[in-house]
Amino acid sequence: MNNQNYYRPGGFGGFSFFPPVIKFLLISNVAVFLLTEIIFPGLRVGSDSLADIVLKYFALNPFDAINVRMTSGAVERFAFYPWQIITYMFLHGGFAHIFFNMFALWMFGMELENLWGSKKFLIYYTICGVGAAAANLFISPLFSTPGPTIGASGAIYGVLAAFGFIFPNRNIYIYFMIPIKAKYLVILYMALEVIYLASSSQSGIAHAAHLGGAVVGFIYLLITQRGSFNLFDKISRWKSQQQSYTPPMQYYQPPDRNNEVNTSYEEVKKDDKKRREDEQQRIQARIDEILDKLGKGGYNSLTDEEKRVLFEESKKLR
Repeated sequence: MNNQNYYRPGGFGGFSFFPPVIKFLLISNVAVFLLTEIIFPGLRVGSDSLADIVLKYFALNPFDAINVRMTSGAVERFAFYPWQIITYMFLHGGFAHIFFNMFALWMFGMELENLWGSKKFLIYYTICGVGAAAANLFISPLFSTPGPTIGASGAIYGVLAAFGFIFPNRNIYIYFMIPIKAKYLVILYMALEVIYLASSSQSGIAHAAHLGGAVVGFIYLLITQRGSFNLFDKISRWKSQQQSYTPPMQYYQPPDRNNEVNTSYEEVKKDDKKRREDEQQRIQARIDEILDKLGKGGYNSLTDEEKRVLFEESKKLR
């Protein structure tokens, strides 16, 4: 992967508390919130509030148009538009909604972006948000009657799942007092979402979207994440082990002098391949060791050399 795909933050030992994508998401979400909650309600286009128009066209609406009473008191029929699978993530309904979403995004996302780089984090966040939208469109109607959906919660549940996946033993303090390991916190949240979804609760919370964002993120990590658990790598290694056995020769075949050059060339290729594989395994083992230390003690527990290995040597595996 090219160097431009990695973010090299400055500051505390190379760690940024507000890396570029996190900063962009925080600013854009807050800006949209201020517009839709404070400025747009007082502006009108014809007989409609501008805030109502934004909600009508940019919230995630179900496929079947439904009657919804909007903030102006009028009843409108909402419809689904393809761009809503992205735009709904930037809309929030109330201060508590955006505050807790943005706080969780910053809390769990900043370390992931520092570790992965900005490009990969943005791709992951977007995939989780789109996966949450798909779950809300296709799964939620099986349990309840969905209405317009807003908020970045689905994508943030994906970020939470990634944090628990990569740092499973990191302590998270609930209400800043009660410690719980990240892996157990993720399991707890997912279990609660399943219970709420199965109970067909009309709480106004998109539980299917929360689960969808986390599940899609988890699948993405299983496929792509190195240094933790790569399903496809394990399958490939198993196949290589099965194919590595060569039965002994059952008959004598004299050497063919005409093929000596080709044979030597093939042997050189095999030696080069083996050296590359050995180097890959050495790097992978070193990165695994550093990730274990990172999960137990945090980023600041790493030495400068370990940080260099984590950011530089990992590029050779991609």
